[in-house]
Amino acid sequence: MEHQQTLSRTIEFKGVGIHTGAEVTLRLIPAPENHGLVFRRDDLPDAPLVPALVEYVSDTSRGTTLSRSGADIHTTEHVLAALVGMGLDNVLISLDGPECPIADGSAKPFVDMIKEAGIQVQDASRKFIELTSTFCYYDAEKDCEINIIPDTKTRITVMVDYDSPVLGTQHAHLSHIGNFDSEIAQSRTFCFLHELETLLEHDLIKGGDLNNAIVVVDKVVSEPELDRLRQAFQTPNIQVTEQGILNNVQLRYANEPARHKLLDVLGDMALLGKPVRAHIIASKPGHSSNAACALALKKHLQTTAVTSRDLPPQVDWEARPLYDSEGIARFLPHRTPFLMVDKIMSITEDSIIGCKNVSINEDFFRGHFPGNPVMPGVLIVEGMAQTGGVLCLGKMDEPSAYWTYFARLQSVRFKEKVVPGDTILFHLTLKEPIRRGLCQMLGKAYVGNRLVAEADMTAQLARKDT
Repeated sequence: MEHQQTLSRTIEFKGVGIHTGAEVTLRLIPAPENHGLVFRRDDLPDAPLVPALVEYVSDTSRGTTLSRSGADIHTTEHVLAALVGMGLDNVLISLDGPECPIADGSAKPFVDMIKEAGIQVQDASRKFIELTSTFCYYDAEKDCEINIIPDTKTRITVMVDYDSPVLGTQHAHLSHIGNFDSEIAQSRTFCFLHELETLLEHDLIKGGDLNNAIVVVDKVVSEPELDRLRQAFQTPNIQVTEQGILNNVQLRYANEPARHKLLDVLGDMALLGKPVRAHIIASKPGHSSNAACALALKKHLQTTAVTSRDLPPQVDWEARPLYDSEGIARFLPHRTPFLMVDKIMSITEDSIIGCKNVSINEDFFRGHFPGNPVMPGVLIVEGMAQTGGVLCLGKMDEPSAYWTYFARLQSVRFKEKVVPGDTILFHLTLKEPIRRGLCQMLGKAYVGNRLVAEADMTAQLARKDT
């Protein structure tokens, strides 16, 4: 089980917004369970809140802007990438201005603050977005393609091609979110010189200087043009390096632009509201396409929620189980041949996943439908019940001091037969918190993607000494 996390203490960062030029103080404040990532404009009347959700995206032309209740939050992506990259679920992001500070153009300064403050593990279990099939998004205008493939953890692969002899084709890959700090966080934003000149002409980078962006020079630059840049940024020694980069910064990675695009994808996908257990593969991503993809995915998940409710939860079958048969025996009094669950794969605050491998050597096949072995439905229900019993007993201080008696079964349905060679996945979910020893659960049994049985169950926990 993965738990939600917040900061151990409030942290503060002062800086300037790259586009607005406004001095701003950013404060990251610990927040309670299930709060999520939420911005707050403390400089406005009533300090309006702006949840970091894709439905509040109002502009993506020069970063990702969120707007709600008359409050705008510009350039949100780097702070959000730092928060989700460090595994934080619940943080109040306080600002006394309209734009997050640009810092050095990366997420590293925010990551370092988070590491210094420390992370607080909370009691509530973390909720994920999990897909049962690949989701594809394509932006024809920008030639951006994003495929989101079901996985057991978060991975991101980014490919960029700007038809530039300087950058060429680049790719970056994040194989595990735990590598964000070491591999992605310090990658800085970048722009092409012709974009920089356009922004200067329209007075759109009021807070920009040559310390917070990589400037790619994709054309021959005359000395008068360099003089104009020197004056604009009050930097007398501006030159173009042999690599086609302004000499303001040294690249931290050969593929730093691709890594920064991956950082942006992570920050923009944070607007889904929950971490995504999937492999995100993005070709030529940008803020506009990232936000559009996130919104389309959110709508897709909402419209398919009803049709996908009978699909099994995602399970990493290669992972070591939480409990094998010996571990299960510490909770349940059942033994072979009446122990109907082999492994417990995962447990959350209100659910559990177990499994049973059905073998032709099972004792009950000797007498149940000889010549046509079919697992008795009552034993499938027993397997669900035993799995649920582990969940319920695990909430007791002394699991071995209790018996689990099932008091009621309702709405029992057998949908498909189970035969030797099948692996049954039992998924039990608490319908409400345990009260007075009563556990009400919804049980489902799957073989592959097929729902084979389901039932509403009520169990009674009784102390052995009463």
